[in-house]
Amino acid sequence: MTANTPQRWQFYIDRGGTFTDVVAKTPENTIIIHKLLSENPELYQDAAVQGIREVMGIEADCPIPTQEIEVVKMGTTVATNALLERKGDRLVLLITKGFKDALRIGYQNRPDIFARQIVLPTMLYEAVIEVDERYDASGKELKAVEIETVKRDLQAAYARGIRSCAIVLMHGYRYPDHERQISQLAEEVGFIQISVSHQVSPLIKLVSRGDTTVVDAYLTPILRRYVERVGSQLPNVKLMFMKSDGGLVSASEFQGKDSILSGPAGGIVGAVQTSKRLGFDSIITFDMGGTSTDVAHFNGEYERDLDLEIAGARMRVPVLSIHTVAAGGGSILAFDGSSYRVGPESAGSNPGPACYRRGGSLTVTDANVMLGKIQPQYFPAVFGDNGDLPLDKAIVVKKFTELDLQIATATGKSSTPESIAAGFIAIAVMNMANAIKKISLQRGYDLANYVLCCFGGAGAQVACLIADTLSIDKIFIHPYAGVLSAYGIGLADIRVTKIKSVEQTLTSELMPQLKSVIQSLATKGKNEMGFENETTTERMLRQLNLKYEGTDSTLTVNFVPDVATMQDEFATEHKSRYGFIQPEKSLVVESAVVEVIREMATPEEATVTRDYAPRTAKGDRAPDKAPPVIETVKMFARDKWHDALVYQRQDLQPGDYIKGAAIVVEPTNTIIIEPDWYAELSDRNYFILKKLEKL
Repeated sequence: MTANTPQRWQFYIDRGGTFTDVVAKTPENTIIIHKLLSENPELYQDAAVQGIREVMGIEADCPIPTQEIEVVKMGTTVATNALLERKGDRLVLLITKGFKDALRIGYQNRPDIFARQIVLPTMLYEAVIEVDERYDASGKELKAVEIETVKRDLQAAYARGIRSCAIVLMHGYRYPDHERQISQLAEEVGFIQISVSHQVSPLIKLVSRGDTTVVDAYLTPILRRYVERVGSQLPNVKLMFMKSDGGLVSASEFQGKDSILSGPAGGIVGAVQTSKRLGFDSIITFDMGGTSTDVAHFNGEYERDLDLEIAGARMRVPVLSIHTVAAGGGSILAFDGSSYRVGPESAGSNPGPACYRRGGSLTVTDANVMLGKIQPQYFPAVFGDNGDLPLDKAIVVKKFTELDLQIATATGKSSTPESIAAGFIAIAVMNMANAIKKISLQRGYDLANYVLCCFGGAGAQVACLIADTLSIDKIFIHPYAGVLSAYGIGLADIRVTKIKSVEQTLTSELMPQLKSVIQSLATKGKNEMGFENETTTERMLRQLNLKYEGTDSTLTVNFVPDVATMQDEFATEHKSRYGFIQPEKSLVVESAVVEVIREMATPEEATVTRDYAPRTAKGDRAPDKAPPVIETVKMFARDKWHDALVYQRQDLQPGDYIKGAAIVVEPTNTIIIEPDWYAELSDRNYFILKKLEKL
């Protein structure tokens, strides 16, 4: 964009399970943040469009002035929710004859080895067409496609009202001619969504490739309708979506297979990019939202997985390595007669927690209200019939008092409502800390030098407790932490990932073929890349997924022309991940991956200058230079009530020092500084929390 080009609005939106977060960059280059319920059918149809209206001040009966909007970048849970609730499009699967039940049988994994009754997940497809065709493993055609038979079967499925199909043939990832023929037939019959395995997931393993193709066919129509609905209200506006691999893609290219971790991926990108600005290269990202908590590990580069399973649906596509646990602000609290339970059920946004004034159950959010860590007067007033009332603390106290009586009756032990609330919080914290251990300590990473990058609507409320559990002594909280998933979408690059199965032993003789494959993938990736006029630089990652011969666990290494270098990198990573190496075994190249990255212009963060002298080395400061306290409230922590000072984030300046117990409030976030912790503000308005003994 040239200097003479007039500035326009940019919107970065994360449509989560409970709240929709909107970050707007104004034509004057200032940032506006806004939050609203993802579902509020009494007041609006779509939260993303409503958020744009509210930020720009546009009435419901007036058209949005789209000429003033440059781009809208979104992450959405629309497809994820459809998968969880099994509300995708009706679907028919076409698969090689003899493999009708291959996807239902799967790999026969037993997540619970002691379960006496195995409950299989519901299949996403409602009908199967067996295609009498076959290639052998070397590409020889053993049986041609019977065109008329397949067409007749497709017409029968179409007559039943099915409009989406998934085509998965044996060896189709390498020899796709038969899949192409059937795809053409489906198009002639009139199918609206046609997902073909060699395009969706061109990798070996029929089951994984088939599952991914089915998910894509099941969810892509849902996304298409959502994109069209949003686009119809934002005509001629560039609309982009966040993919599960951490990259942006144009709305027209957004597919079901890439949408599952759309929102959480924005949070990872936001956490990494903002942490880098402070010089933090080793971080644990901690994103606690209303429904769940997402954690990830970063140590210099994004970690990705090829295999993902959500709600019984398996996929094999590159996704950011994110571990999710069903513990969020909306996780329902329950007493089963002998023990406390937190989740996995969530109150969502409707009815939401008890304090949301919709008749909901007690949740983690309610527990923090009970403990005084959430003060209703500083929480967004978006509740009630007209969406303008604060949280209801009275109902929270009432319900915890009733629960106290119920527990005392069942156990014979008396307690207090606040102690019960603290007990539930301790369980939620342990669940979330265990999730972090799974991606760090259990993989050989020492957390001693890591920073906990905390964000999400509820993350800062428990950050100190999580860090205490993990012996992490530094926490980073961005000024937009409450909406960092949305802000991260604005910081993301356009990424196109191309992958091709290889399945050959890594030798010097294979190098010419690998170079050819890498070059071919790079060409395809660059051809798909767009938006040339709105980017700064372009770069490319070339990688191989390697594994020991006879194993299935792959590790990713950078592709270089020297075999020994790649072998050494694999051995180092394998030793760190699993604690051993097997030098006697050959390495197999499972697949080659090329990622084309075009960096987009992102919002800059100006440094802030303090308007008075900073404190001395001893921490002394004149009383009139202390940050202003707006009030003192009661906060329950460490098994007793404390007088907690409350600060407004907007009143703080670089160099300010706040000792716990304290609460820092802002429009989209509440930061709890526990006893034995303190906080300082950096020159970029970043919050850094440290253990008090580290002074």
